[in-house]
Amino acid sequence: MDSLAEIELSRKAVPEPEPRDYRLRQHILSPLETLAQSVSTIAPSTTPTMTIPLVFVLAGNGTWLAYALALGALTLVALCIAAFARDSASPGSLYVYTRMTLPPACAAVAAWALFFSYVTTASSVIGGFIAYSFVVLGRFGHHVSPVLVAFIGAALAIGIAYRDIKISTELMLWIEGISVCLIAIVVVPLLWRHGLHIDRGQLHLVNVSPIGLRLGVMLAVFSFVGFESATTLGEEAQEPLTTIPRAVIRSAVFSGLFFIVCAYGEVLGFHGSPVALGDNPAPMRYLAAGSHIGFIARVIDVGVLVSMFAATLACVIAGARVLMLMAHHGLCHKSLGKTHAEHDTPGLAGLLTGGLAVIPAAVLAARGAGGGDIYGWMGSLAVFGFLTVYGMVAVALPIHLRRVGRLDAGGVLLSVAATLAALCAALGTLFPVPPSPYRYLPYVYAVYIVCGMIWYAYSTRQKPEPV
Repeated sequence: MDSLAEIELSRKAVPEPEPRDYRLRQHILSPLETLAQSVSTIAPSTTPTMTIPLVFVLAGNGTWLAYALALGALTLVALCIAAFARDSASPGSLYVYTRMTLPPACAAVAAWALFFSYVTTASSVIGGFIAYSFVVLGRFGHHVSPVLVAFIGAALAIGIAYRDIKISTELMLWIEGISVCLIAIVVVPLLWRHGLHIDRGQLHLVNVSPIGLRLGVMLAVFSFVGFESATTLGEEAQEPLTTIPRAVIRSAVFSGLFFIVCAYGEVLGFHGSPVALGDNPAPMRYLAAGSHIGFIARVIDVGVLVSMFAATLACVIAGARVLMLMAHHGLCHKSLGKTHAEHDTPGLAGLLTGGLAVIPAAVLAARGAGGGDIYGWMGSLAVFGFLTVYGMVAVALPIHLRRVGRLDAGGVLLSVAATLAALCAALGTLFPVPPSPYRYLPYVYAVYIVCGMIWYAYSTRQKPEPV
């Protein structure tokens, strides 16, 4: 009885960070639908087709190792996030975790960084949507405006997110599940055909440079970002203190294992190919033909196209809920904190999130940038925001554990390891200085954060009490 009383007191020690008046639909999402939010933001089916080839350009035979190292780092962060999610359920996601433990200014940085990350990730996958629209359309794609394609994808995502969160998560679950299964149908026969022997070139990291591997790890991190987005469903998930921590950890671990297998298989499958993996616009099509199941390739292309749309939808859903809570706390205009009277969704916040996401993609496409370039540029920009929040949550973990009476040596070690992982990942995006336009992305992010903090200073001056 004493131990139960202590547990109850420790839970009561966690401050309630915000009022429960969001008017979101309460506890309607099953554990599988909650998992679908994180999985869809990761969009695992897009990594084998777009991100792994980019990592291969940097890491070569070390592509699988780049993903293994990224998995290790993100698993540490996932454990930190899960520790918070077991005590707090809120649509504010990681922003609320920092607000519970760190000074208000730090929480404001986390809020702006997290919203920035969801918007730029959505913009990135809109670029991927453009790229695979032309892959699917083939020669007919030359007659379609990429700007129009961007606005169509964004409009559909905003419309579905506006209507019903349950419909949205069910749709994302089916899209990602089918796409991943189709990719597995291509990769597994490929590995089987090469037998049980190990590819020595990959095992011994032949021609892999330390700098290339480090840059590859940084790009591999982008494949994982968004694994924490299930935490934005704190009001809508069933038994959120149980289902959300599980969704966060499982989405990161399972996706990471899938990426490692796909990276190994793709590099192996492209041995002897006249076109290198990094130069092939549709690698699954080549691998499917090599496995004598070429008819699946076009289905996979369609699956990846739809998966890009699902990722856009997931980012709009997550970003809208973070923005809604920011409005409740005075970090942006209060009108963004309102929900739709019938659908119980943050309609205006979702509209703004989707609009901000499509603008950079459409502008870049209008200026002649390809969908793959938009995917890479905006995705790299999103990583800065995610690493900021991941690092802050890791730093805040011991404070939270001490407050609830669960701080021990394991919690401290986890915090230190996750913080170092986030810090090393951030430094890896800066040094050595990457080529243009990637070298300018940190300045874009810094200017955005400065603008957000200027608004925070103005809003706190208007209200004597911290918002």
